Amino acid sequence: MNALLAEPLHLPCGAALPNRILKSAMSEILGTPRHAPSAGLPVLYRRWARGGVGLSITGNVMIDRRALGEPGNVVIEDDRDLDALRGWAAAAKSEGGAVWMQLNHPGKQSPRFLSPETVAPSAVGFGPTLAKAFAVPRALTEAEIHDLIARFGRAAAVAVEAGFDGVQIHGAHGYLVSQFLSPHHNRREDAWGGGLENRARFARAVLRSIRDNVGPRVPIGVKINSADFQRGGFTEDESRQVIRWLAEDGVDLVEVSGGTYEAPAMTGRARKESTRAREGYFLDFVAQARQEVDVPLAVTGGFRTAAGMASALESGAADMVGLARTLAIQPDFPRQVLAGTAPESRVRRLSTGLKALDAVAMLDVTWYEVQLGRMAAGKEPDPDLGPLRALGSTLWAQGRQAFKMRRAR
Repeated sequence: MNALLAEPLHLPCGAALPNRILKSAMSEILGTPRHAPSAGLPVLYRRWARGGVGLSITGNVMIDRRALGEPGNVVIEDDRDLDALRGWAAAAKSEGGAVWMQLNHPGKQSPRFLSPETVAPSAVGFGPTLAKAFAVPRALTEAEIHDLIARFGRAAAVAVEAGFDGVQIHGAHGYLVSQFLSPHHNRREDAWGGGLENRARFARAVLRSIRDNVGPRVPIGVKINSADFQRGGFTEDESRQVIRWLAEDGVDLVEVSGGTYEAPAMTGRARKESTRAREGYFLDFVAQARQEVDVPLAVTGGFRTAAGMASALESGAADMVGLARTLAIQPDFPRQVLAGTAPESRVRRLSTGLKALDAVAMLDVTWYEVQLGRMAAGKEPDPDLGPLRALGSTLWAQGRQAFKMRRAR
């Protein structure tokens, strides 16, 4: 069965990927205080390249330095960091795999200490759990919407010039594109809100802007939620319709995930143990979508064994399987799978021992960011690292980075 994972994948634009294992985007927070790629990013991506992934998708690269998800985000607004970007791309492709840059805008998911004012489709704030950490956003103007669409296109052009093989639009996990799609976050009454066709207008316009900037032969992917998993949010039926529209618009690969900061289904934390044990959190949704579109589909979330990954392909539902947290602690996992062995993921449920702290600490992000930092420094991951120690390290690093950013302005 592992042979299925080793097969190349041919994309609608004519490009091919060497195997079916996708390194899904993770937040690296390895940008410099001026938001250029740091020297650690090529080190990290060269490590993953040696690990055998067919396609690496970068952590979210922002398109506007006024809107950051985290202090260490890389930002592309122009070609000022072209040489550093070239080094990053070359390292990621050094063993024959492909690399795509994930482009993103956080919308209202930018913390107060970074963005006293945030923007979103509508002025809808977070619920009580996260309201203290995130400001209530200001609704975007029409002119600002068009500016953001153009920014996605410009950033994509720079990424391709730097040697990245393609780009992925981050349309999941409650960031700006996802906010436009969701009736909970998007309560506009103009052409960008209301019915699903209007709510999907922003995502489709971003795709067209990128295509206009990179041409017909460069792969463009979209990461999309199967659902938001919150009351009044983006539903599975709506997601399948948006995937159909994106396929008509010429997308090359759709990666399916799910959830937002308020309902983080992508981590599996809120799911029953029996559901987590069944690999592929969103595989049922992908199987349904496969009946409606021919575009290549990737599913990310929950894969822990080679058998589970191969089964997703054998079913015909998915064309690629995405790994994220596993690759933060076992970067050689793909190479072992492709060699025909049966490695098992060491991903585990993390807790500080304090429920209230677990709720706000986002350990499923912060603990793994520490592991990425270790690899970027040329070290091996530490799967036994304590959650409290990792959280302290992250808070210290982010606070120091935020201070450096203020000095760099």
